[in-house]
Amino acid sequence: MRATRTVHATVGATLTGVLLLTAGGTAAADQVRKDLWPLEAFEAQALWQKATGKGVTVAVLDSGFRTTHQDLTGQFLPGADFTNTSQGDGSKDLAPGQDLRDHGTAMAGIIAGHGHGPGGSEGVKGLAPGAKILPIPQYKNGAAATRYAVDHGADVINMSYGETFVADTCESIHYAIEKGVVVVAAVGNDGWSQRSYPVGCPGAIGVGSVDQYGKASDDNNFNSDLDLLAPGVKIPVAMGGSDTAYRTEDGSSAATAYVSGAVALLKEKFPHLTPGQIANRLVKTAGLAGPQKAKHLKLPDVHYGYGFIQPGPALTRDIPAGSAQGPLPMPQGKAPQTAVVPGADKGPDPDPPMGGKEKLMLFGGGGVGLLAIGAIVTGAVTSARRRKSGGSGAWS
Repeated sequence: MRATRTVHATVGATLTGVLLLTAGGTAAADQVRKDLWPLEAFEAQALWQKATGKGVTVAVLDSGFRTTHQDLTGQFLPGADFTNTSQGDGSKDLAPGQDLRDHGTAMAGIIAGHGHGPGGSEGVKGLAPGAKILPIPQYKNGAAATRYAVDHGADVINMSYGETFVADTCESIHYAIEKGVVVVAAVGNDGWSQRSYPVGCPGAIGVGSVDQYGKASDDNNFNSDLDLLAPGVKIPVAMGGSDTAYRTEDGSSAATAYVSGAVALLKEKFPHLTPGQIANRLVKTAGLAGPQKAKHLKLPDVHYGYGFIQPGPALTRDIPAGSAQGPLPMPQGKAPQTAVVPGADKGPDPDPPMGGKEKLMLFGGGGVGLLAIGAIVTGAVTSARRRKSGGSGAWS
């Protein structure tokens, strides 16, 4: 496993690019908000006049969650724990100072954090603060966790992780798509071209990280599974160690959470669109920065996909719904309604514990603080992914 590189430069917020987090230690909550440049880049205040994600449930399959963090109180629905399997819970992979709840808390905050203080003006605010989080801790049990999320009301599933391909990996995503659930997955941060999972499954929207200048991260895994880019550099996040803990993060995990937040906004405004049609709005409004436009890339590009997301245009432009399948590869035929999942021998705990140490779960999101999370394991199965070209635009 290769540790994701961490950028220590301080970069101001701009309107041209993506999110980058440093591993520079704790920060005051008001400074965290000042450093959340993606909200400025997306013109979030204007976005929230159109949609906040209200009524949308985003399932986050992750390591664990601090449900009492000051920026996330009231945002969690009852979930289930899928770490109780013969695979263990990931504790053996932990380093000193890591907390089980760090990564999941960080992703939940990017998606649906509401901040705190006067008017919620401090701390982490997510792209879809009106959405609710369905927390599903899991370790090497993503397929079973995915089916649980679908069966318990998820509209969107955030997969900021990677794991070894098993029999039900892609079938469970097929099941989600068939039920109208949008699946968003991280491409990983190893800088390699090998296919990995779950992002390699048809139906998953593959997400990589881009910086505030619109440059794709060198750490992104690059192949035809990369569909879109989102802020993933110098991102302030809520942490699981305490109710007031913050750090910074780089990587495709954070980027994936931003795409899940954007999907939540779209699901509120366009509740009848299929997963493919939601993806179509993101693809048709994706953008490239000037240097990439000058290269006349053939889209989708293995490093840039269709470009970086622009939630404003995705919400407001007059875009025909198009086919139910949308522009990205989708699973074909009927999804299996049940599956036998290796490792799920003990089943889910309906009242999952939220404490303990951080699990190193091969998350796609890079480093949360000092976490070296990143290598997505190469899958045992490969499948060709067909692409169509999409649009580009400017940050909004």
